[in-house]
Amino acid sequence: MHSGLIGLPQAGKKTLLRLLTRVDAQTSAPSQGGAVPGVCPVRDPRVERLAAMYRPQKVTPATIQYLLMPDLTKDSAKNQELFKALLLVDLLGVVIRAFDDDTVFHLEGSVDPLRDLEMVQAELLLHDLLFVEKRLERLAKESARRRGLDRAPEQAWLTRLQGHLNENAPLRTMALGPEEEKLLSGAPLLTRKPLLVILNVGEAQARDPRALNEVQQRAAAWRAHIIQVSAKIEEELSQLDDPTERAAFLAELGIAESAIDGLTRVSYEALGLISYFTVGSDEVRAWTVRRGASAAEAAGVIHSDLERGFIRAELITYHDLMALGSEQAVAGAGKAHLKGKDYVVEDGDILNFRFNV
Repeated sequence: MHSGLIGLPQAGKKTLLRLLTRVDAQTSAPSQGGAVPGVCPVRDPRVERLAAMYRPQKVTPATIQYLLMPDLTKDSAKNQELFKALLLVDLLGVVIRAFDDDTVFHLEGSVDPLRDLEMVQAELLLHDLLFVEKRLERLAKESARRRGLDRAPEQAWLTRLQGHLNENAPLRTMALGPEEEKLLSGAPLLTRKPLLVILNVGEAQARDPRALNEVQQRAAAWRAHIIQVSAKIEEELSQLDDPTERAAFLAELGIAESAIDGLTRVSYEALGLISYFTVGSDEVRAWTVRRGASAAEAAGVIHSDLERGFIRAELITYHDLMALGSEQAVAGAGKAHLKGKDYVVEDGDILNFRFNV
């Protein structure tokens, strides 16, 4: 799955891409649509604890692909190519500037995170509204040409979407039935996509919740996730290789963990993804599945043969393993289970699949 980093110029998108993926947008060639791709491991402390327990030959975390998108502008016509590229991403990560720096220009001449977020949202809403209106116009023309053609159900549905968008509300906040969800699945609508607001604050603001609080209420109304990051602090932290020095640096600032680490996990959550684990002396690995995936589907992530020949999944939970100290102790406590193909995988499950092909 792909997370697109979007926003106004000089919000810190390039810096965040480099901190997340170590890809320098200044020197990397963009892909189709002008996006610069990079892959980032999900910073999951559970993987580290499992690796410390099993001491495997290999440790493989889950990953997320980020795409640095071209700048959003105030000219809606110039944003059309950007929006075409955004239709291919699964998550919109909107980077909002909340840091003061006189040496870095701002499109509006001043720093106002809530104003900027609303500006981005307005462009996304306009994109969806234009699509809905054009579709309604086309249906009206088809109905006029072909009298027997009943387009009333689709017209009624699109009129509902139009009314919702006209209230400046993104479509992800609209209650839809299963049939409507199915109809929307292939439509080129941006405000249906999950939204993650990344508030880029200055070093002095890292422990100050005021900027975050100002934006949080609006993000909640839009059913968006939100996280505060100080790219400046993360830049300094990235230059410290020694874990002890990193911990001391964060402690001095009164920060519990790197915000970049938190950003990867929030991105993962916003995408509707969870991790299950396979463990052993050869490899400890986090596997990515969508929330609600069955055990058979989870097996298929490893290899299609495992899903096709699925028999049972041997299950213990990460929490039980950490609490009891070993797989043997978990089994002895009666907390090891066998699950069928329809079992819904939970975040943190440790699975071993039995299969026969």
